[in-house]
Amino acid sequence: MNLGDIHYAAVVVAALLAFAIGGLWYSPILFARAWMREAGVDDARLKEANMARVFGLSFVCSLVMALNLAAFLGRDATVGFGLAAGAATGVGWVSMALGVIYLFERRSTRLWLINSGYQVLTLTVMGGVIGGWQ
Repeated sequence: MNLGDIHYAAVVVAALLAFAIGGLWYSPILFARAWMREAGVDDARLKEANMARVFGLSFVCSLVMALNLAAFLGRDATVGFGLAAGAATGVGWVSMALGVIYLFERRSTRLWLINSGYQVLTLTVMGGVIGGWQ
């Protein structure tokens, strides 16, 4: 794919949507407490984090993911293909890769479902946005 064919505004919007989805997914409304318990994270440990660094690097990672997905989808992508490819990427690559790591690290299935679910949803939405704008 020619990088000039990528709709970069769609990539940025897709990366920003990852933050919006993550903000809700990992909030007390949905999975914050379960994620904290399963990940072994408490409020004190969260407060120790350099949140500017965490959010800044997370946004860079989201940009790379969205750019990679845009290159994978190609310039003739549609919303439907973007949604399907994003979901397939989330389920077939990301959640399975996390699954292998979690098995060796002896992490819980519940943590895998929370984190993988976020990635599947995020990549599906990213794919739809990018596919709609390509």
